Amino acid sequence: MRRLSVDHVWRRTSAGILAALVRSSFTRGFLLGRAEKRLRRVLLEENLDRRPRKVQEERTVVIGNLLRSIGGAIGDGRVGRRVIRRVLANFIGNVIAGEAERMEPFRRRNGTYPPAFITLSPTKLCNLRCTGCYAASSATTKDTLSFDIASRLIRDKTEDWGSYFMVISGGEPLLYRSEGKTTFDLFAAHPDNYFMMYTNGTLIDEEVADRLADLGNVTPAISIEGLEPETDARRGPGVFRKILRAMGNLRRAGVPFGVSLTATRRNAELLLSDACMDLYFRREGAIYGWIFQYMPIGRSYAVDLMATPEQRIWMHERMEELIHERGLFLVDFWGSGPTTSGCLSAGRAGGYFYVIWNGDITPCVFIPYAVDNVMDVYARGDHISSVLSHPVMQSIRKWQLAYGYGKPAGQVHNWIVPCPIRDHYRFVRSLVERHDARPIDGEAAAALEDPEYGRRLIEYGETVKRLADPVWERAFKEEEPSPPLERRRPAAPAPTPDRVAR
Repeated sequence: MRRLSVDHVWRRTSAGILAALVRSSFTRGFLLGRAEKRLRRVLLEENLDRRPRKVQEERTVVIGNLLRSIGGAIGDGRVGRRVIRRVLANFIGNVIAGEAERMEPFRRRNGTYPPAFITLSPTKLCNLRCTGCYAASSATTKDTLSFDIASRLIRDKTEDWGSYFMVISGGEPLLYRSEGKTTFDLFAAHPDNYFMMYTNGTLIDEEVADRLADLGNVTPAISIEGLEPETDARRGPGVFRKILRAMGNLRRAGVPFGVSLTATRRNAELLLSDACMDLYFRREGAIYGWIFQYMPIGRSYAVDLMATPEQRIWMHERMEELIHERGLFLVDFWGSGPTTSGCLSAGRAGGYFYVIWNGDITPCVFIPYAVDNVMDVYARGDHISSVLSHPVMQSIRKWQLAYGYGKPAGQVHNWIVPCPIRDHYRFVRSLVERHDARPIDGEAAAALEDPEYGRRLIEYGETVKRLADPVWERAFKEEEPSPPLERRRPAAPAPTPDRVAR
């Protein structure tokens, strides 16, 4: 009797039928079980990239947590009937199960897989004025990307890359207005894409939650700083209560959501405390969580606000507990470098680059130096993919490959310190200066001119690496890669965070 694979089920079954199937606890459990078995086979047994086995084990756990988190949310109604078809068709079908196959034509043309997504901040406008905001957003700015350019960007990366995932950031995306259209129009114009929208949450009333449910292809990631005192201290009085109301509105509408936590020297331990985890994941029903450690860029940047090197190591070890013991899908884009196989910036296969409100394109949200401008790209008749050939983008990808992404297990460097600008600042600064990457704002320009800023970031990276190296060697390093399982026929690529990487 032929064994059904997860890919076979997704490809041969309509989203409507799948939606009915996954509402049953029995069939949902069956599909999740099959998905996890395939995940283990592709990552651990085949391991075609010859990653360190302990890295692959970590990725298997983290991705398995996401699958179970989605399954649990479907089971208890946090993913509602209006939303479930789009989650299955767009996120599961297009992004997880089908994306690598759709990206294969790009690989054949270019010799490498494309980025998995773009992060777009279509407006700098925001109703809050948070201390240390990396975007330096405000309530009075006029900086907004035109709807036509934003929509074309999404369409072009979908058609050329086979990418059906998009991240929307800000400013506050729900304040975006252009040509009489809003972010809701942007989501509606691309119903085959799945969007993750970083938002402060204060504008998500019942009407907004219902509109998001009707669209079905958006998940909000709501920014928090800890509990009420910490959140209100950075974001403003009363913001915490508005966030809780927003989460309640999303739960009632059946819109899946997550949390985005900004870790600083002042709140790192609190963010990962049982109190915070219980509040947001257990009581409020967040499906996923991202940790963004404070970066000294943007408004009133302050090196002293970064999590200390010792806190970085503590956060990594605490994350391990939460992932392995509590089954949370929680990713710290620094400490979780083993999960993402290192840095995701500069358009790496499975990674991304960043486009902001005036069209400037940077390698990463936290590298505030532009390599091009999307309006200039289109004006000269180029495609958005042309930015991948900029020397800064190419140099970062070359560094990523040498650091471990393109190496077998025994040659992978420490992915607990994966960030070029935070952990290896000297490297990125030299690229910016050598290739005249343009600062996107006055703060980014001032950082380049401040020798003390550069000295302290270099010293910071060296200290973190010294503390992290023993942790990496003990927990993840492997001298010789395990041989991949011999395969008799091609198999579909793994549903991993860098799922198109080879």
